[in-house]
Amino acid sequence: MGEVPDPDPRLNRGETVSRGNRTACTNPVWPCAMAGAVSCLSGIHDLAVVIHGSSGCYYYPATLMPGELFGTFLQEPEVIFGGDQRLGEVLSTIPPRYRKIAVVTTCVTAITGEDPAGTGTGREVLVVDSPGFCGGMEEGYRLAMEALSPSVDPETPGVNLDGLHPADPFSRGNLREAERLLDLAGATPATIFSDTTLDRLHRAAPVSLSVNPDLAGGAGQRIGSLLGLRNVRESFEALGEISPETDPDPVLREIDQAGERITHVGDKFLRRQDPPSVAIFGMAAPAAATAEMLTTYLDCRIVAIGSRNKPGLSRFPVTQMTSLEEIRAVLDREQPDLILGSSYERMVHPQSAFVGITLPLRGRIQLRSRPLAGIEGALDLMEQVLNACMDRARGRG
Repeated sequence: MGEVPDPDPRLNRGETVSRGNRTACTNPVWPCAMAGAVSCLSGIHDLAVVIHGSSGCYYYPATLMPGELFGTFLQEPEVIFGGDQRLGEVLSTIPPRYRKIAVVTTCVTAITGEDPAGTGTGREVLVVDSPGFCGGMEEGYRLAMEALSPSVDPETPGVNLDGLHPADPFSRGNLREAERLLDLAGATPATIFSDTTLDRLHRAAPVSLSVNPDLAGGAGQRIGSLLGLRNVRESFEALGEISPETDPDPVLREIDQAGERITHVGDKFLRRQDPPSVAIFGMAAPAAATAEMLTTYLDCRIVAIGSRNKPGLSRFPVTQMTSLEEIRAVLDREQPDLILGSSYERMVHPQSAFVGITLPLRGRIQLRSRPLAGIEGALDLMEQVLNACMDRARGRG
């Protein structure tokens, strides 16, 4: 991933569009449903993804995720008179290595009521109706997964992994860490949502672990999350009970060792520094798991958790925030020592120590596969938090 400029503050107007009783914020703090659908679909290796809309609708998700995307790049005449012909032209250029084509609608094509499935191409077309006004990224991910309609094959061995999406800067690291932990327990990964093929979608194993439970989808009985050491422990204990052929003990021992390492360096830090006040921004489940780690090992005072999506149950107070104005107001009021979030929070409150845990993370080069989930994800998170706080105390933050 190359270096990308910081977000343009002129984009943060918080405008809204509505259709019926559905309203969605066009503020780019969090990707819309269309981008979420594209992120889910682009993880299917033999599925071509076509964004049926304007150039702006194409380039936003294209800047968030790697891989090949196709677009119709509709202009004004096609918006007025229909974009079927343009869609047909694009579909005719899709390379034959793709077994199927997914056409993702955008606000314009959804409002005009076009029927991409009726475009005569001779290719099998899957239509995902997830325009931006449907909601946030997680809603688009869910709609895409519903359209893919994965299914379980009771004879498939192993454990599915879900909650992955290519737009997540931690996706590769999360996948590798999840695979490593399964190997330690004597289990094998089965279908990976969303980093798989069309065939594997319909041969999922009966059991799943999630690297991010906020992203609905996948198949199989979900037995836990890999966010934070406590959740990893509970998940592998559950795996040992449901799959007697696995052995969770090596994973549990590694969790104990990781907890001891974090406690040791955390105690050294707290002998010299006061526990930092912290504001966390991101999807609800990762944000809550992060808060759990920070309070357990550093006695942090969590002054705010701003969730990009609708929060679930949590012992921490969580407020859904998708407006940059809301985020700025919270940070100005609380003045946290440390912020965990995206480039937007870093931009509006640069005086705080900062650790990136959610997209977008602009202006930084990331080449290695960093995890946020699993044991290594927990260690990496705490390492970055401690270093960021120490740099700020030394005047380098």
